[in-house]
Order: sequence, then structure tokens, then C-alpha cells
Amino acid sequence: MPTVLLVRHGRTTANAQGILAGRTAGVRLDDVGRRQAAKAAERMAGVPLVAVVTSPLERCRQTARILVERQEAEVTTSVERGITECDYGQWQGLALRDLAREPLWEVVQRQPSAAVFPGGESMAAMQARSVEAIRRHDARVLDEHGAGAVWVAVAHGDIIKSILADALGMHLDLFQRIAVGPASVSVIRYGKHRPEVVATNTDSGDLSWLRAAPVADDAPVGGGSGPEQPTS
Repeated sequence: MPTVLLVRHGRTTANAQGILAGRTAGVRLDDVGRRQAAKAAERMAGVPLVAVVTSPLERCRQTARILVERQEAEVTTSVERGITECDYGQWQGLALRDLAREPLWEVVQRQPSAAVFPGGESMAAMQARSVEAIRRHDARVLDEHGAGAVWVAVAHGDIIKSILADALGMHLDLFQRIAVGPASVSVIRYGKHRPEVVATNTDSGDLSWLRAAPVADDAPVGGGSGPEQPTS
């Protein structure tokens, strides 16, 4: 089974100001966000990526470029609208401190499956399109590169949380239990029997062990011995 690294974009100017950017054009990484993305790129520099798929929004495309620059070989990069940011509708561009006073805020916190943003999309629709896109690309990577391939999807916090919730078999109403920080890396493998969530919300540590990670459809009873650590 291939391995997908879910990477959230680095911190943006909107993040730093407490603004819900949504799909606003021109929201870019700030200095902190660029450093975060560079650190993520360094972590996976020893992993030969076969593809990078990114949300069309600038902050994700910036992050994707930084990741690709650290790869030794050329990496195919493509844009996937299915993993773009949630359409927050009338909430877009507003301060989070103000949105927290809205009745819908509590729905988003406690029952996100029922949340529909005014003039935007529902969180359930957001999850459905995101999961479909990731599974579709993973199947393509398997067909083109084989079971040992590693690829990256660069997306947004709620998008990645919803994908992880699906892989974990969690109801969307529980997805707020998952944290996904800027430029964090989460790892999933979609196997024959079930998805395997290898890691979530990691922001440190060399990822080159993924080069030698065992690829198997069956979960090892007792937990197994883990991946072999590369010698170089």
C-alpha cells in the first residue's frame, strides 16, 4: 500500500491575526510559516516522493513548492480542488473571536456533522469531497508507482482532520478531538482491509524511516517490530 503524508500549510498572516481566511485569495505564509514549511521539507528530504498534490490556495502551493525544492529528484506536482479549504461562506474573512459568539460556533464544536456555513458548504460535504480526492489519488499512485510509493497531499487544518477522522473510523462529530498544527505531517496508508493511521500532527523528527517501512495489508498481531531504521 502507498503511504500518504498529509501536510498542513505553514502559518499564514491570517492565522497570526486570528482571521478565518477560508478561500480568500492572496493569503500567504508569513515568516514563521515559511520556516515551518522548510522544517517539514527537511524532515522528508530523505524520502523519495513520487508526487505532491496540493490545494489550489496560495498558502498550500507555497508550502508544496518548499517541500519539492528539498527533494533530490524531480517530483510531479498537481492541484486538487477536492482538498481545497472548506467554503465558510459568510464566515470567511471574519475574526475568530467574533465568530465564537455565533450560535453556529457551538454546533461546529459539538456536532460538526450538522454544521452548514451560511452561504457556504456543510462540514459533511467538506469531508466527503476531501476523502474521495485522497483515496482517488492514492489509488492512482498505487497503479503508477506500486505499493511502496510515498506521496504528499498539502491541505488545510479542517480538511486534514476530516480525512484522519475517516481513516480512524470516527464519526465526523468527533473530529474536533484531532489536532493538526501548521506544517504538521500526518501519515496514512490505505490497505486492502482498512486504512492504517501511522502518525498524526507530527512537527519534528526525521521521516526517512518511511523509505524502509514494511508494506503489508494485514496488521501484525501484537504490534510487530516496526520499521527498519535506514543506515544512511
